[in-house]
Amino acid sequence: VQLQASGGGLVQAGGSLRLSCVTSGRTFSSDALGWFRQAPGKEREFVAAIRWSGGDTFYGDSAKGRFTISRDNVKNTAYLQMNSLKPEDTAVYYCATGAGDILTSEYEYAHWGQGTQVTVSS
Repeated sequence: VQLQASGGGLVQAGGSLRLSCVTSGRTFSSDALGWFRQAPGKEREFVAAIRWSGGDTFYGDSAKGRFTISRDNVKNTAYLQMNSLKPEDTAVYYCATGAGDILTSEYEYAHWGQGTQVTVSS
């Protein structure tokens, strides 16, 4: 399984970005796609996840009400629409695929993309 994340960049506080994660080689063992982020000096944090089948979504506290995760099964692509961005959203955002029940845990994910930098200026 390969993942390619893109869409990061520099944006002012209050702005929006849409991240994309293109996957290839996905199998039944990659039932979900998750977004995580990691800021310098901090642990990796769960942002959002979605199941490819059914489309169930899950959000971390920092994402609720501002971010929306979606997927296009035909394109094997998942998206993270981020609105009302704050400086504290600055981080490298990673997408990953996995399967399991606890999709908020990075240990449920076996395959990771390379990450895309999101920088929010105040």
